[in-house]
Amino acid sequence: MERTEPEDAGAEGRHALPGAPGNRTTTAPGPPNRAMTSFSPADEEKRRGVRQMKLTATGLLLFVALVYVLAKWASHEGAGVWAGYVAAAAEAGMVGALADWFAVTALFRHPLGLPIPHTAIIPTKKDQLGVSLGEFVGENFLSSDVVRQRLRAVGIGSRLGAWLTEPEHADRVTAELAAALRGALTVLRDSDVQAVVGEAITRRADAQEIAPGIGKMLEKIVADGGHKRFVDLICVRAHDWLVFHDEQVMDAIQGGAPGWTPRFVDKKVGERVYKELLRFVTEMRDAPSHPARGALDRFLTDFASDLQSDTDTRARVERLKGEVLGRGEVQDLIASAWTAVRSMIVSAAEDERSELRLRVRASLLSLGARMATDAKLQAKVDGWVEGAAVYVVTTYQTEITSLITDTVAGWDAEHTTRKIEAHIGRDLQFIRINGTVVGSLAGLLIYTVSRIVGA
Repeated sequence: MERTEPEDAGAEGRHALPGAPGNRTTTAPGPPNRAMTSFSPADEEKRRGVRQMKLTATGLLLFVALVYVLAKWASHEGAGVWAGYVAAAAEAGMVGALADWFAVTALFRHPLGLPIPHTAIIPTKKDQLGVSLGEFVGENFLSSDVVRQRLRAVGIGSRLGAWLTEPEHADRVTAELAAALRGALTVLRDSDVQAVVGEAITRRADAQEIAPGIGKMLEKIVADGGHKRFVDLICVRAHDWLVFHDEQVMDAIQGGAPGWTPRFVDKKVGERVYKELLRFVTEMRDAPSHPARGALDRFLTDFASDLQSDTDTRARVERLKGEVLGRGEVQDLIASAWTAVRSMIVSAAEDERSELRLRVRASLLSLGARMATDAKLQAKVDGWVEGAAVYVVTTYQTEITSLITDTVAGWDAEHTTRKIEAHIGRDLQFIRINGTVVGSLAGLLIYTVSRIVGA
């Protein structure tokens, strides 16, 4: 008969036969997994249930043994034919109960502490079971065909689309994206990002010749007349400046005159030059067809052409570009751009009513509506998900299965055995009960058939 406390029985067996092979199990090096070396209140409750079922199964075994003894005694005392039937049934019930007790006990420990081969399967074969479990998972759950089939049956595209059409779900995703964006921007160091951005802009600018592009842009601006407003603005500002600084202009003209000329002559010349200059600027401002404007148009057209085709002009522009990019002020401006952009993005991510979050939310709702109704988009999303999942399981299948095997190998054998028994031991005790009942019925049937045949 089995002891009511399995762990005590196993301990007594090990002390009784210290030198017997197979009584001690080895575990993988390293600290045992705490999840398998401690028992939660739920585990303790399950262990109490296992003990109760063990008492029930053992009590049934004792009951059929008592019935067998009484039936045999009654048969010897001439109680009648029925005693033989009862004794046969009880005897077969004992055999079934003992056989199933041995089978159930052999899973977790050596029955009666005896080192019988192929017993104490879980503690002695723990690591092999872990390897087998990892291989089973790899072959049956992590194959590309299984992953594709399961994901295709789920229909992620349509379900995700229906989920995103709910405003509260779109709000939730938007909030999570904003939190992730804030977290990423907080983790990044400004100095590192500024250095990367500055180096990227500088490297890109050095690798790309800008003169032809500037020439094409200038050529299009002149052809479309886009520069005329700029010329108008310059003429207006030049006229206003001349009006308000007339004395300064005339003094400048007089100061450039030869020293031998009389002062009144210098003054007259200065006044005359100022008036002509003011008249020229005024006419250029008021006359869109002024010859100077035409000359400026021709100059800009020729300059745009030189930027695209003239070697010397293009070389001068490249040298100027290098000088400008090399200045510390420009590098500081490039670096400070990241600070401004980061601050703007963080503020927008934190504000629930910001344009950024509103646009993201609207985009999610629109995407959800399309995914819920557009079969092509659903198929495309399903294909992306399936491809990503297949890539992960095929690329990291070994790592995933080794996680199972390594975890099982790190479990303590004794505690693992107790915990597994706590979870499935109650159902296993029903096997003992069923074995007793089925054995009794089978024994009764065999005895009955043998009596009929014998008669």
